[in-house]
Amino acid sequence: MMYITIMAENETLDCITEHERILQEIESTDTACVGPTLRSIYDDQPNAHKRFMEKLDARIRNHDREIEKMCNFHHQGFVDAITELLKVRSDAEKLMGQVTDTNRRLQEAGSEVKAQTEEVIRCRIQQRNMATTVEKLQLCIPVLEMYSKLKEQLESKRYYAALKTMEQLEKIYIPRVSHYRFCQIMAENLPRLREEIKEISMSDLKDFLESIRKHSDKVGETAMRQAQQHRTFNSAVAKQASVGHYTKPVYSLNGRTHTHIPNGLLMDDTGDEEEADEEILTAQDLVDFSPVYRCLHIYTVLGDRETFENYYRKQRKKQARLVLQPQANMHETVEGYRRYFNQIVGFFVVEDHILHATRGLVTRAYTDELWNMALSKIIAVLRTHSSYCDDPDLVLELKNLIVIFADTLQGYGFPVNRLFDLLFEVRDQYNETLLKKWALVFREIFELDNYSPIPVETEDEYKLVVSRFPFHDAEVEKQQDFPKKLPMSQSVPQIYSQVKEFIYASLKFSESLHRSSTEIDDMLRKSTNLLLTRTLSSCLQNLIKKPHIGLTELVQIIINTTHLEQACRYLEEFITNITSVSPETVHTTRLYGLSTFKDARHAAEGEIYTKLNQKIDEFIQLADYEWGMAESDGRASEYLMDLINFLRSTFQVFTHLPGKVAQTACMSACKHLSTSLMQMLLDTELKQISMGAIQQFNLDVIQCELFASSEPVPGFQGDTLQLAFIDLRQLLDLFMVWDWSTYLADYGQPNSKYLRVNPATALALLEKMKDTSKKNNIFSQFRKNDRDKQKLIETVVKQLRSLVNGMSS
Repeated sequence: MMYITIMAENETLDCITEHERILQEIESTDTACVGPTLRSIYDDQPNAHKRFMEKLDARIRNHDREIEKMCNFHHQGFVDAITELLKVRSDAEKLMGQVTDTNRRLQEAGSEVKAQTEEVIRCRIQQRNMATTVEKLQLCIPVLEMYSKLKEQLESKRYYAALKTMEQLEKIYIPRVSHYRFCQIMAENLPRLREEIKEISMSDLKDFLESIRKHSDKVGETAMRQAQQHRTFNSAVAKQASVGHYTKPVYSLNGRTHTHIPNGLLMDDTGDEEEADEEILTAQDLVDFSPVYRCLHIYTVLGDRETFENYYRKQRKKQARLVLQPQANMHETVEGYRRYFNQIVGFFVVEDHILHATRGLVTRAYTDELWNMALSKIIAVLRTHSSYCDDPDLVLELKNLIVIFADTLQGYGFPVNRLFDLLFEVRDQYNETLLKKWALVFREIFELDNYSPIPVETEDEYKLVVSRFPFHDAEVEKQQDFPKKLPMSQSVPQIYSQVKEFIYASLKFSESLHRSSTEIDDMLRKSTNLLLTRTLSSCLQNLIKKPHIGLTELVQIIINTTHLEQACRYLEEFITNITSVSPETVHTTRLYGLSTFKDARHAAEGEIYTKLNQKIDEFIQLADYEWGMAESDGRASEYLMDLINFLRSTFQVFTHLPGKVAQTACMSACKHLSTSLMQMLLDTELKQISMGAIQQFNLDVIQCELFASSEPVPGFQGDTLQLAFIDLRQLLDLFMVWDWSTYLADYGQPNSKYLRVNPATALALLEKMKDTSKKNNIFSQFRKNDRDKQKLIETVVKQLRSLVNGMSS
């Protein structure tokens, strides 16, 4: 019980101590933070808030007693202060009345002085304003005069002077009176006026650009005509100098060009003699450049020169692209090319004038860049359009235009080496058109030729032929009597003359190319080689392959090519005489005509061999053997006799051919005939052959051998030609004699009697005969001889098969 009482007392003490702490916090803490403190009272022990309220009431009563003590202590002092204030109020009211009276009397006394002072101030302000006005007017009058002058200059279109006036206004006059409104308006108007001047000058420039675009053709035409006249004049001077005439050098004075010639007259660039000088027009005579100069000065004064330069160059580049764009049908006429070149020359002549007449509007670097761009486009255009042209005369005129075009622009300082390089490509195109043209000429000559020797009735006719073609033949020249026959046909002198005409035509392109004689000689020889090796060779090859060309025509073609081949050295001499370049020069190109005509001759020879073989095949197709016949007819087949007669007559025509050609043709015909006969025997479609058919076939082969031994073409040694039929001969002998034992015993020996008989060939033919024996001897198999022969055939077949199998393994 005592413990409980002690515990209760301790809890009460703790509670009192906690309440004291809370009260101190409430007294010392802001009211906003009282909430958590008061909440802690309710969170403690039950009924703690009642004890806290009691404690709070006791604290409030304590503070009320302290307040009452303090008020009692200060009450007497407060009463004394109120008494003193009541005494001072009466004195303050008296002082206020005195101050008010004094102020009234002072205001009444100074009103008159104030009025007079204000009048003096007003007069002085007026006097000062008048002086200021006079001073400001003296400053404004020059500004107004200059502005009036500016208006007059603008009205009279003296824009450059107007810009100078604006500059003076801005830098000198307006700054002096810049604070006036009318000056501000003037200053605001000046940029607008400058823009108007810029727009007007730019409009003039646009009109100028449009004008020169229209006049470029005329400017270019004039410049190219002058360049052509100058070149013609120089050529005339060179010719006069070459014949010993003296000509003073050309001089120029005031745009006029003269030269003194021996008779004392004057000659202009056209070479016509005249007493009066002909004035040479320049770009400045044809085009008014003042808008460019004026616009350039205006933009320079405005400090916007770079903008003007960029605009001018940009517009001129656009015009350059338009000028460089050709018409679609330009390649059809020379006038199309001439207009194209005139416009380009006119464009660059104007640019050259601008380059030298202005300072920096265009620079040499700019014109060079523009020219390089234009040159690339020009070359591409010319390369494309010239490829469409198939008329050599038009290509030649194009070349002359390119030369004049290049010379003209070279005279203005533009590099034109690439144009002369382009002329080499155009030259190739020109040569191509020439080759096409001469291909037609050659074809026409070949079509009209009769392919027979040229008959010459009189000596004049002979001289006429010899004058056209370098013909030299000792046997023909020994014949004093007429008529004669020249071995070649009419096409030979015509071909030779046309080759010379081609050389002349090719030479025309080489003129005025500023090339040496050696280079011109090389060009002529190369183009002539193309004519010979490609055009003429192709025409000959096509001619030889034509179906209507027979053996007689082929023989004549071989003779013709032989004479043309011999004439090649005269063509080389012809070129040497034109170019004056010795053929012994190291770099001189040789003519390839020898190989051309040799190739054509070889092709003709091959065609002869082919046509002979085709004719032989046609005769072979007429063969009609009765392969099952019991006995032969005792005479050769008709088709073979006709074939041999044909070969005899054909080889008689070959007497004009070189010996080897005739011999080769004869040997080729015999070999082909032998091969064809062998193939006839071994034809897989042929199943059975009788001994009678073999005998008939043997008679035909004997006729072939007799033909070969009769020497249809001279020059064969011994029995060389008969060897073409050796394979047939040994095979037929083997079957005719039935000498199988010898064949099988000597097979593989170098001295075998049947060395050329192949086991496979013998086997194939023997099997055809074996089948025939079986078919014809059905009832004779009971006879002993027939049975023995059949067994022999079977034995030989087995042995031949073993030989064939041994060869294949």
